Amino acid sequence: MPVDVSALGSIHSSLDDVIDRLRQQTVGLDDDDEIGTELREVHRQLITATRRLEKAQRRARS
Repeated sequence: MPVDVSALGSIHSSLDDVIDRLRQQTVGLDDDDEIGTELREVHRQLITATRRLEKAQRRARS
């Protein structure tokens, strides 16, 4: 089945929104705050996922 490039773009936009909302939740949390640490880790992993999604989008377009 071919990859739907427009669907990947939509997913990318949604992921960017989630990343931004998550970042906003961590603003003001102390570095030693356990919840803040967990949320920052999720944020980091989502950024990594976004990079991989971007790579997949480039490959799908070519």
